Amino acid sequence: MNFYETEIRVRYGETDQMGIVYHANYAIYFEVGRTEWLRAFGLSYSQMEAEGIMLPVISLNINYKNSARYDDVLKVKTRLKTMPTASIEFEYELVNSDAVLLATGSTTLAFINMQKNRPTRCPKYLLDKLQNYSL
Repeated sequence: MNFYETEIRVRYGETDQMGIVYHANYAIYFEVGRTEWLRAFGLSYSQMEAEGIMLPVISLNINYKNSARYDDVLKVKTRLKTMPTASIEFEYELVNSDAVLLATGSTTLAFINMQKNRPTRCPKYLLDKLQNYSL
């Protein structure tokens, strides 16, 4: 698996009066993509937090190409950019049901030891699950 695909339907509250998705919602769509990417590996943010690891976003980049609209069914394609170390990087493509590219982007998240509130290395259990992942 070199990317994971998640479907999202645009809700009315995510749009402006013209039915166009408000730009900040793209970051939320990317978050859904990476959360579901983790689930595909049998992991979740809540599990990681229970084990003392937080993953705050330290960098976000979005390149807008076309507008998403109310009631569109979107596909978020999420891909791991590099093998994680003390951070993990994802790349995204957002397309509509007509395969029109709406946005691309990337995020970097840091692994933080919650007890020490300091950066830490990627947990071994995540690295083990990524052994056969092709970039």
